[in-house]
Amino acid sequence: QVQLVESGGGLVQAGGSLRLSCAASGRSFSSYGMGWFRQAPGKEREFVAAISWDGSTTSYVDSVKGRFTISRENAKSTVYLRMNRLKPEDTAAYYCAATKYGTVTRVESIYDYWGQGTQVTVSS
Repeated sequence: QVQLVESGGGLVQAGGSLRLSCAASGRSFSSYGMGWFRQAPGKEREFVAAISWDGSTTSYVDSVKGRFTISRENAKSTVYLRMNRLKPEDTAAYYCAATKYGTVTRVESIYDYWGQGTQVTVSS
Protein backbone atom coordinates (compact mmCIF):
# COMPACT_ATOMS: atom_id res chain seq x y z
CA GLN A 1 0.00 0.00 0.00
CA VAL A 2 1.24 3.46 -0.89
CA GLN A 3 -0.12 6.74 0.41
CA LEU A 4 0.54 9.93 -1.51
CA VAL A 5 0.33 13.46 -0.17
CA GLU A 6 0.69 16.46 -2.45
CA SER A 7 1.77 19.92 -1.37
CA GLY A 8 2.99 23.18 -2.87
CA GLY A 9 -0.12 24.41 -4.61
CA GLY A 10 -1.38 27.96 -4.30
CA LEU A 11 -2.28 31.18 -6.04
CA VAL A 12 0.26 32.65 -8.45
CA GLN A 13 0.23 35.29 -11.15
CA ALA A 14 0.60 34.36 -14.78
CA GLY A 15 4.26 33.95 -15.63
CA GLY A 16 5.11 32.81 -12.13
CA SER A 17 6.39 29.49 -10.84
CA LEU A 18 5.43 26.82 -8.35
CA ARG A 19 6.93 23.52 -7.29
CA LEU A 20 4.58 20.74 -6.33
CA SER A 21 5.76 17.89 -4.13
CA CYS A 22 4.28 14.47 -3.63
CA ALA A 23 5.49 12.54 -0.62
CA ALA A 24 4.94 8.80 -0.58
CA SER A 25 4.71 6.48 2.36
CA GLY A 26 4.96 2.76 2.21
CA ARG A 27 7.50 0.44 0.75
CA SER A 28 8.84 0.16 -2.75
CA PHE A 29 8.46 3.79 -3.81
CA SER A 30 11.67 3.53 -5.77
CA SER A 31 10.18 0.84 -7.99
CA TYR A 32 7.03 2.78 -8.91
CA GLY A 33 6.44 4.88 -11.95
CA MET A 34 5.01 8.24 -10.93
CA GLY A 35 2.71 10.67 -12.68
CA TRP A 36 1.03 14.03 -12.30
CA PHE A 37 -2.49 14.66 -13.54
CA ARG A 38 -4.74 17.69 -13.29
CA GLN A 39 -8.43 18.44 -13.37
CA ALA A 40 -9.89 21.85 -14.08
CA PRO A 41 -13.47 22.71 -13.09
CA GLY A 42 -15.94 21.16 -15.49
CA LYS A 43 -13.26 19.19 -17.31
CA GLU A 44 -12.00 15.65 -17.24
CA ARG A 45 -8.78 14.81 -15.48
CA GLU A 46 -5.84 14.92 -17.86
CA PHE A 47 -2.30 13.62 -17.88
CA VAL A 48 0.42 16.21 -17.24
CA ALA A 49 3.75 14.40 -16.73
CA ALA A 50 5.23 11.06 -15.77
CA ILE A 51 8.60 9.69 -14.71
CA SER A 52 10.02 6.18 -14.62
CA TRP A 53 11.15 4.43 -11.46
CA ASP A 54 14.76 5.52 -11.88
CA GLY A 55 14.10 8.95 -13.32
CA SER A 56 15.70 8.08 -16.64
CA THR A 57 12.54 8.56 -18.70
CA THR A 58 9.97 11.32 -18.59
CA SER A 59 6.89 12.25 -20.59
CA TYR A 60 4.84 15.43 -20.81
CA VAL A 61 1.61 16.57 -22.34
CA ASP A 62 2.36 18.96 -25.19
CA SER A 63 0.81 21.96 -23.45
CA VAL A 64 3.42 21.92 -20.66
CA LYS A 65 6.54 20.87 -22.54
CA GLY A 66 9.34 23.32 -21.95
CA ARG A 67 7.58 24.83 -18.92
CA PHE A 68 7.11 21.93 -16.48
CA THR A 69 9.71 19.50 -15.20
CA ILE A 70 9.02 16.28 -13.33
CA SER A 71 11.72 14.81 -11.11
CA ARG A 72 12.06 12.43 -8.19
CA GLU A 73 14.23 11.73 -5.18
CA ASN A 74 13.87 8.07 -4.29
CA ALA A 75 15.86 8.51 -1.09
CA LYS A 76 13.13 10.91 0.08
CA SER A 77 10.24 9.00 -1.50
CA THR A 78 9.20 12.21 -3.18
CA VAL A 79 8.30 13.27 -6.69
CA TYR A 80 8.23 16.89 -7.81
CA LEU A 81 6.63 18.96 -10.52
CA ARG A 82 8.37 22.23 -11.21
CA MET A 83 6.03 24.57 -13.07
CA ASN A 84 7.43 27.67 -14.75
CA ARG A 85 5.81 30.36 -16.91
CA LEU A 86 2.41 29.43 -15.56
CA LYS A 87 -0.69 30.35 -17.53
CA PRO A 88 -4.30 30.82 -16.41
CA GLU A 89 -5.18 27.64 -18.30
CA ASP A 90 -2.90 25.71 -15.92
CA THR A 91 -5.43 26.36 -13.15
CA ALA A 92 -6.57 23.00 -11.81
CA ALA A 93 -6.37 20.54 -8.98
CA TYR A 94 -3.13 18.60 -9.42
CA TYR A 95 -2.88 14.95 -8.42
CA CYS A 96 0.09 12.67 -8.17
CA ALA A 97 -0.25 8.96 -8.83
CA ALA A 98 1.87 5.83 -8.54
CA THR A 99 1.94 2.75 -10.72
CA LYS A 100 3.49 -0.58 -9.86
CA TYR A 101 4.72 -0.63 -13.43
CA GLY A 102 7.93 1.31 -13.09
CA THR A 103 7.77 2.69 -16.57
CA VAL A 104 6.27 5.91 -17.89
CA THR A 105 2.58 5.84 -18.74
CA ARG A 106 -0.12 8.40 -19.53
CA VAL A 107 -2.97 5.97 -18.93
CA GLU A 108 -4.94 6.72 -15.76
CA SER A 109 -6.18 3.18 -15.29
CA ILE A 110 -2.60 1.91 -15.01
CA TYR A 111 -2.02 3.95 -11.85
CA ASP A 112 -2.69 2.12 -8.61
CA TYR A 113 -2.53 4.88 -6.03
CA TRP A 114 -3.64 8.51 -6.02
CA GLY A 115 -3.16 11.49 -3.78
CA GLN A 116 -5.91 13.86 -2.67
CA GLY A 117 -4.73 16.71 -4.85
CA THR A 118 -3.43 20.22 -4.42
CA GLN A 119 -5.02 23.30 -5.99
CA VAL A 120 -3.10 25.53 -8.36
CA THR A 121 -4.69 28.81 -9.36
CA VAL A 122 -3.05 31.10 -11.89
CA SER A 123 -4.41 34.63 -12.14
CA SER A 124 -4.17 36.69 -15.30
